[in-house]
Amino acid sequence: MTTSPLSVAVIGAGMAGRSHAAAYRQANTVYGPGLPPVRLAAIADANLPLAEDAARRYGYERALPSWEAVVDDPSIDAVSIVVGNDLHRPIAIACIEAGKHVLCEKPLAGSLEDARAMAAAERGAGVVTAVGYTFRRNPAIAAIQRHVRDGELGDLTLFQGRYWCDYACSPASPLSWRFTGGSGTGALADIGAHILDTAQLICGPIASVSGAQLSTQIGMRPLPLGPVVGHNAAPVSDEHGEVGNEDTAIFSTRFRSGLAGSFSVSRTAFGMPNALGFDLFGIAGRAGFDFHRPAEYFFDDRQANPRTRGGRQVIVGPQAPYFAGGYPMEAPGVGGGTAEMFLYEIRAFLEQIASLPDPLPQNASFADGLHTMELIDAVVRSAGSGGAEVPVPESTHQS
Repeated sequence: MTTSPLSVAVIGAGMAGRSHAAAYRQANTVYGPGLPPVRLAAIADANLPLAEDAARRYGYERALPSWEAVVDDPSIDAVSIVVGNDLHRPIAIACIEAGKHVLCEKPLAGSLEDARAMAAAERGAGVVTAVGYTFRRNPAIAAIQRHVRDGELGDLTLFQGRYWCDYACSPASPLSWRFTGGSGTGALADIGAHILDTAQLICGPIASVSGAQLSTQIGMRPLPLGPVVGHNAAPVSDEHGEVGNEDTAIFSTRFRSGLAGSFSVSRTAFGMPNALGFDLFGIAGRAGFDFHRPAEYFFDDRQANPRTRGGRQVIVGPQAPYFAGGYPMEAPGVGGGTAEMFLYEIRAFLEQIASLPDPLPQNASFADGLHTMELIDAVVRSAGSGGAEVPVPESTHQS
């Protein structure tokens, strides 16, 4: 257990990068004592004015114009990588080789080859490595995981998962890096990675994929005239470029337990700004969650009195994981937002680095992130073969 200050940096100053930056700033305000002081060393971005603004907002010592400047600074202990997927591999491996702990945003990489290289670099590296699946830290989702673990739903029969967003509904949205990869790098990787990880967190590993279909609703987008930050609008030219990946994906799965699953993900689901959700059924109960109502979940089981059966809304409070000690106001129904999930993820990352006793559950590993990439690859291959069943390699997925 270390007591020396932990020096941290964030590479990427967009919307998710700022979420990491804010979380490091608050890491010592939640849960118990023992975490060393956190030194907010640097925020790096090729868009230097963006990095400078984020550093000012969140109290970081300096802004840097490149990720290489972070790698070359021996005083920085831990790094969050929050940039385009194709940059994850070179940055992560350079940080690992420099002896820095690494938290990489999902999906793990821009390609399966890159993900395999990152998982190989993780083995025996001597540093903490993690992948940012924030929904693992939602108290309601973690509570449902606990219901399943304790057998309260009985043998599971069906998982129906979805992640619907509308950030790509406008044809005027610029052709950023999110739209330029090949099949599987669009909505499937960007938001599908989250619901796939959530499903496996609760139900165990997925064994195969079938019936996949990928589709693109808006095939051409205007070229940006400058940097594009997150999902924001940006000045565009009169020229257009072709979208190279999917707006929507649907597919079925078979879990290793035998459980059947069905999934749909879309970035062109009008009116759904951030609608991760799922319904889970067992022979003795059911549960459901919708992130548009993050402070609650649905639960139904075999209650003794038939007049009270039919399910109930459970308001999340101190009885749920992560809640007690994780909010300034520990009252039921007051939390469950994205900012808190980033905070708990960052706190778990720092606790693992500091070897705190009785730490929060660890974040996903690079090996877990590789398994998600193998799942995405299986969906793409199923879609390319007319929906054929495609097996997925066994994983060491953490639950």
